[in-house]
Amino acid sequence: MLTHTETTVIPAFPQASARVQSLLSQMTLEEKAAQIVGYWLDQGGEVVAPMQGEMSGSVPSGALADITRHGIGHFTRVYGTRPVDPAERAAWLWAEQRRLQSETRLGIPALVHEECLTGLAAWKAATFPTPLAWGASFDPALVEEMAVSIGDSMRELGIHQGLAPVLDVIRDPRWGRVDECIAEDPYVVGVLGTAYVKGLQDAGVHATLKHFVGYSGSRAGRNHAPVSAGPREVADVFLPPFEMAVVEGGVRSVMNSYAEIDGVPLGSSAEYLTALLRERWGFDGVVVADYFAVAFLEIMHRIAADRGEAAQAALTAGIDVELPTGDAYLEPLIERVKAGLFDEAYLDRAVLRVLGQKEDLGLLEPGAFADGPPADIDLDSPRHRDIARRLAEESIVLLSNDGVLPLAATASTIAVIGPNADRAEALMGCYSFANHVLAHHPEYPIGFEIPTVAQALTAELPGARVVGARGCEVEGDDRSGFAEAVEAARAADVAIVVVGDQAGLFGRGTVGEGNDSESLELPGVQRELVEELVATGTPVVMIALTGRPYAIGWAIDGENRPAAVMQAFFPGEEGAGALAGVIAGRVNPSGRLPVSLPRSAGAQPYSYLHPRLGGPSDVTATDPTPVRPFGFGLSYASFEYDLLAVDEEVSAGAAFGAVVRVTNTGSMAADHVVQLYGHDVTASVTRPEAQLLGFHRLALAAGESAEIAFTVPTQRFAFSDRSMVRIVEPGDVHVWAGADAATDVTRRATVRITGAAHTLTRADPRLVQAEVVRV
Repeated sequence: MLTHTETTVIPAFPQASARVQSLLSQMTLEEKAAQIVGYWLDQGGEVVAPMQGEMSGSVPSGALADITRHGIGHFTRVYGTRPVDPAERAAWLWAEQRRLQSETRLGIPALVHEECLTGLAAWKAATFPTPLAWGASFDPALVEEMAVSIGDSMRELGIHQGLAPVLDVIRDPRWGRVDECIAEDPYVVGVLGTAYVKGLQDAGVHATLKHFVGYSGSRAGRNHAPVSAGPREVADVFLPPFEMAVVEGGVRSVMNSYAEIDGVPLGSSAEYLTALLRERWGFDGVVVADYFAVAFLEIMHRIAADRGEAAQAALTAGIDVELPTGDAYLEPLIERVKAGLFDEAYLDRAVLRVLGQKEDLGLLEPGAFADGPPADIDLDSPRHRDIARRLAEESIVLLSNDGVLPLAATASTIAVIGPNADRAEALMGCYSFANHVLAHHPEYPIGFEIPTVAQALTAELPGARVVGARGCEVEGDDRSGFAEAVEAARAADVAIVVVGDQAGLFGRGTVGEGNDSESLELPGVQRELVEELVATGTPVVMIALTGRPYAIGWAIDGENRPAAVMQAFFPGEEGAGALAGVIAGRVNPSGRLPVSLPRSAGAQPYSYLHPRLGGPSDVTATDPTPVRPFGFGLSYASFEYDLLAVDEEVSAGAAFGAVVRVTNTGSMAADHVVQLYGHDVTASVTRPEAQLLGFHRLALAAGESAEIAFTVPTQRFAFSDRSMVRIVEPGDVHVWAGADAATDVTRRATVRITGAAHTLTRADPRLVQAEVVRV
């Protein structure tokens, strides 16, 4: 139970301009509270947040003018909760912002936030590949370009803050939210996530890091389950991507995790939200609550007796804004302050941060809405589609190929089979508007062009006869379509079977928020369908169109396996065309696995970043070795590596060089992801057998060579020592270039790190630089 005596320390106040300080000094308690909450105009019946139905009674009712009479901090998802015409909604929003300026006492507009993980989550807006596909691309420059285009659309619609990116490191593929994550490697997550932050904020929209911290480490991959990670795993695995996005990316907002770590909910943790995030890392933006997370301190975590205590715990810890509504930060908080049970200084601290954010975004300027709203806006322009196409093409991973791909020009009849062969929804992730919201509104079209795999193959191969058969659904045990599918395969020169997931929320699908899985077998009877098609003797190409990696070793290495297997992680609106391009040979596959391909559900959780004790062993009957390792991906070209030079000695805290030469020995131009790995030979705590130090995507013509000069800060070998201080420890490290995390393609070179142990600071470099020289 929280008492007044537990909150007597006056919080440190953020820097604020004279204008912001003046506004705060004029505010009543009610006006202050109004600035640190959101209002969800369209909460309605579309369940897009956890326990939304149970929480619906907390939403204020009545006319909007009455609800916002003291002002309002945020408007929650103005465009993204139901299908609304963007231009019509923008006209409403501009009028509402002008009303707030003219009719509330202090005239402060609302900050508008939206989801934007795979593009702006609004009707008719472009849908890009899901973050797992960003990871498969290993292309931070393209991710940044995508984020700029998303931010431009948001800014034009009067949206100020995006609730993305997700920087949770994948620890267990059974977790439903894996499709929202980038990779199982913290460095890849940090580099690509920071690129997204920079792009969105360069467009004038504040990014929000999710979910701080440890959310993806829940027990058994279950959503909203406790996290049992030790402090070293938290410090060395979960935190580095967030630190990079704060220090290198200058992110302006952070969202707390629903999780509890060792019994302490993150929404009440001043240790993480204030001491670490602000005091150690220097974050000076705004912390927002994940939806209903403040109320969850009472009803889920049970560390507060009522909403007032929940508000006190969250505000004290450092959550500045309660979203999506003011369930705890309005009446319950106000009553607690008036009763003398909570210091108003904590409220003032949050209000100063919120007003500072609004000032940064230009919302406090008198002419903020003098210009009219957009009368016509294209949220799916040729620019959007070009970026979506390039990212989709770079993200497709070829897992196996016996030579059937690319398809020969003589393939005159192609059977396109499977539950995801002719469904547009199968190409998009959980946080796409189509699967997030339109699932509740089947009467509405998706709102933009998104060809299915079957349609894209028909367009890509105009000289071939394309026939289709569904075979089965994504879920369920109905095999009545098998016979038609088998007949179509027998009559074809090649059969392409498209299996996988349907993204959705809270049980409405096979992957996505709340759709955790006990099994990593393909859902339903899809495996049986593939096996029956293979048994026809017709060459079969299997496409796994999924939001998580599945245990498909039977399809890759089994005795009766498809001729080729491709992995596509929800590649978005241009994904079908990208897949068709790879099949036809127009696109040379260059994606790499951002997460290990699991052998079984029983081998989870697994990470390639395991110490020797976590690898294969003859003291256990189970085999954790993945079917395909992190970083794996085939190409239609072939490559030779040579590690030319590595600095033999470097001081702890300095950087060393490593030069790798790569030659495209194939007959086709190709992109290739050059991967540099390392291993700390002997350390004071156990270290991974291999860790990715750096990477670089490289385009090479047939026969062309290039040298990549990596500059590697020794901080890439940093870890938390036995005193939980992050250091670079002196000693020998091995460095090599690898085709993936399990394959050395060059000799291992030894670099000796010398001098005293180096303690990491905020000023330390975190990024590996790569310079390319053509030879």
